[in-house]
Amino acid sequence: MQAVVCRKPGEMAIEDRPEPTRGEDEVMVGVRRIGICGTDFHIYEGKHPYLQYPRIVGHEFSGVVVEAPEGSPLKPGETVVINPYVACGGCIACRNGKPNCCMKIGVLGVHRDGGMCERISVPVRNVYPAGRLTVDQGASCEFLAIGAHAVARSEIKEGMRALVIGAGPIGLGAALFAKLAGGDITILDRDAERLAFAVENGIAARSIVADDRVVEAVAAATDNEGFDMVFDATGNKASMEGAFRHVAHGGTLVLVSIVTENITFSDPEFHKREMTLKGSRNATRADFERVITAIETGRVPLERLITHRTSLSGAITDLPRWAQEKRGLVKALVEIG
Repeated sequence: MQAVVCRKPGEMAIEDRPEPTRGEDEVMVGVRRIGICGTDFHIYEGKHPYLQYPRIVGHEFSGVVVEAPEGSPLKPGETVVINPYVACGGCIACRNGKPNCCMKIGVLGVHRDGGMCERISVPVRNVYPAGRLTVDQGASCEFLAIGAHAVARSEIKEGMRALVIGAGPIGLGAALFAKLAGGDITILDRDAERLAFAVENGIAARSIVADDRVVEAVAAATDNEGFDMVFDATGNKASMEGAFRHVAHGGTLVLVSIVTENITFSDPEFHKREMTLKGSRNATRADFERVITAIETGRVPLERLITHRTSLSGAITDLPRWAQEKRGLVKALVEIG
């Protein structure tokens, strides 16, 4: 079968790989759509902290069931969504219902080969019925589930003022689900085009440009009180550290993205606010199901979020190009079949 492989930083190739073998408790999936995200760009650029090369990339994908275990409700030909976070099932996180932060987690496309290929065998517990979703919509569930999980972690309530920092796909997902939870959403980014996209598509009520006057702009937008909820989805150390000052007294900061460096903050500023700091990692089945329902009920403008398309063979040149040329890019899909 054909697969897109990042052989080493800066080198993408299409390779013939052996057909996968289905394990006893696995589902053989014929891949139909794969989303390209920041993680894939970081892998290509050699910036991912957890990856060993070569690697078949792709952790956002949908497909159709080819073969399922005996007794499984999944049927051949059924459209499915893949949760790429393969958990061990036995560690303290798994025992406490948090497989998204499993101590031995194996993320498809990162720790193990992913879905940018024609077929893949996936543990049955990581394969979800897509319901009425198309394969395009199914492949978009994972990046939205990251945002949905962050919002669930925040425990946002109706009417709370929320600031989402970062207007990339993950930030847009967080803004969408914070809005669906009843939040009053402001989005902050350096890119005026992305800010305009978020507001014009009803994802955020208003925007703030991340320039040298951002502190004053946040103060003006909140009557000098700060935001009840702040989500940082930038993957930028300076932004993550600066996010602390945007939080209201008694408010919450959720760090959605990850960086390899240490994050520092002022303890007096943290304590005087009695603020809550939360990490948010990956997503759970409940988050995927929440996303599937939101898409089915027409509450996610996916027709505007999917902006670019390519094929398996085209991905080896398009992915490196889009890593540099992001103008107009929100979500790109690789199409198979």
